[in-house]
Amino acid sequence: MLRLRYPLSPWREIQRLRQEMNQLFADFPSQYRINQAAGYPAMNVWSNEDGALVTAELPGVLPADIDISVVNDTLTISGKRERDECDQDVRFHRRERGCGSFTRSFQLPFHVEADKVEASFDKGVLHISLPRAEADKPRKITVKAG
Repeated sequence: MLRLRYPLSPWREIQRLRQEMNQLFADFPSQYRINQAAGYPAMNVWSNEDGALVTAELPGVLPADIDISVVNDTLTISGKRERDECDQDVRFHRRERGCGSFTRSFQLPFHVEADKVEASFDKGVLHISLPRAEADKPRKITVKAG
């Protein structure tokens, strides 16, 4: 019977396996790597005491194809981008712009006045103004002397 001088640790084996897997994927050609893609559309959100401003990049989307909803503190933007119309005898050499339906939802840092939300669309960028609900606005409290 063969006895090992140092017993194998399962954690050491897991670490070794992890290193081998990392090395395997590091050597994988970049076109085959699995990357976590950012959500579509790309969005920015700014906020202050009065509300929030959201911008979303939507090139090639018509304003009539965009739906915006606010429920409590959740903003949802959905819509669709139509496929480019091309003759049947054309071959694509590169096709990176997606088409079809999309939906993006996220929680805002506060409740908003849903009936006062405004949206505009300019040069492929959607701008959404979300006024903060009065009940959610910070209040300054004065301290009275005794």
